[in-house]
Amino acid sequence: MNPPKPDSAPLQHQGLIEAPICSKDLFNDRTCVYIEHEGMLYALRATRAGKLILTK
Repeated sequence: MNPPKPDSAPLQHQGLIEAPICSKDLFNDRTCVYIEHEGMLYALRATRAGKLILTK
C-alpha cells in the first residue's frame, strides 16, 4: 500500500499566501525603508537597477 501523496495544489489555492505588497506602495517614492523585526532594525533598499537589498 502506497502512502498518500501530498496535495499538489499551489499554496495560494489553499489560502496560505496573502496578496503581495507592491514595492511602489511599500517604498512610496523612497529608496530605503526601515523594518523593525523582533527588536532588530533592518534597512530595505531599492537599487537603481531595480534590485532589493536587505541589511541589518
